[in-house]
Amino acid sequence: MKVKEIIELWKKEKILYVKRSTYSAYLLLLENHIIPYFGELENIEEKDIQDFALNKLKNGLSTKTVKDLIIVIKMILKFAYKNKFLEYKDIDIKFPTESDTRNLEVLSIADHKKLLKYAQENFTFKNLGIYICLSTGIRIGELCGLQWCDIDIDNGIIKIRQTVQRIYVVEKDKRYTEILIDSPKTKNSIRDIPMTNELIKLIKPLKKIVNNEFFILTNDEKPTEPRTFRSYYQKLIKKLGLPNLKFHGLRHSFATRCIESKCDYKTVSVILGHSNISTTLNLYVHPNMEQKKKCVDQMNKLLK
Repeated sequence: MKVKEIIELWKKEKILYVKRSTYSAYLLLLENHIIPYFGELENIEEKDIQDFALNKLKNGLSTKTVKDLIIVIKMILKFAYKNKFLEYKDIDIKFPTESDTRNLEVLSIADHKKLLKYAQENFTFKNLGIYICLSTGIRIGELCGLQWCDIDIDNGIIKIRQTVQRIYVVEKDKRYTEILIDSPKTKNSIRDIPMTNELIKLIKPLKKIVNNEFFILTNDEKPTEPRTFRSYYQKLIKKLGLPNLKFHGLRHSFATRCIESKCDYKTVSVILGHSNISTTLNLYVHPNMEQKKKCVDQMNKLLK
């Protein structure tokens, strides 16, 4: 059997057990990278996968994307071994060592305040969305999926129950994309987030007159998609003369303010909907030199 034939069988099994959005992500990786490279082969050796990984990195794919590709390849191989399509081989792929020099892109406190103030004083439903993001740290897909019924004014919480995304669909010879409203990415992403007093004051009058089933960003029965709202946000920050920060930077900014405010890390992790606290620690907790000196001094006092 050729690898592309094994992949077709794997797809028929996989579609039964994963979310549509996850399956859609697999399809993109398969069609754009895996099938063109391995499809005509009748066997895959470890060296083939290692060369594939290095080739993709050399051509500009991020380490994360290449690691995602390797995960999919390993799933296909496991399926092939289980069904005796291929002989079992242990696969161990190595990645070049890289120093982590990435700086997390966040708004300064002054710019954070400036954007909050603008959204508050120039009300539109889209600007309300930006205010919500800066005040809760929710993801853009979660924001697009937010309906008025998800806002509990009495208890001062926002309920995250769904997300909006555009997915890739393959049906026989047809390929297209469509908007999908689905549950959030993980069970930890289904959460309740407390609102600030300022956000409650902003939303309370609206809750009396809006249709509970409408989506907040459009105030309509149909949602907007992340790509459209991201475009609006980019135009707005350019207009305000703010740094060219990706939309996800609003989430990073919220989380950074929480850490700077000495909130405990577990609570921040739960609010953000991270699957585990290590994600929060790795992203946002980076002790500065003053904190390091304090730690060493405390250790030294103990020895004395």
